[in-house]
Amino acid sequence: MRWFKPNLRNSLHAIFSAGLTSPRRRQEEEERQGTIISLEDIRDRMAELLWAHTDDRASMVVRRIRYADSVESLWFMRGELMAVLAHTHGEAVALELVASVSEMFDELLPEGLRSRPSPLGRY
Repeated sequence: MRWFKPNLRNSLHAIFSAGLTSPRRRQEEEERQGTIISLEDIRDRMAELLWAHTDDRASMVVRRIRYADSVESLWFMRGELMAVLAHTHGEAVALELVASVSEMFDELLPEGLRSRPSPLGRY
């Protein structure tokens, strides 16, 4: 049985390679960490799109956005956001606005919840 016998070569490699990252790789990691979008950033952007709307439906959507507890719940609220924006601005403008919000979810969602590219979007 090999449960408690670590592979010596892998252990030594892990110990000695931990501090040996290239300056370029370290800089790329720092840049990537600096551009991480938080749940609050997405909330603020979605609420910003609805700030001028005063009807009951918009205020209900803003309230739901404010109290959303996960990225997934905000992802599914994009439909409600689209409906409110389309009622006021038209569907084409609302689609562009919601697409700007959808881009913020790129690194935060599990693989199964990401949008797939549509062949209809190319035409």
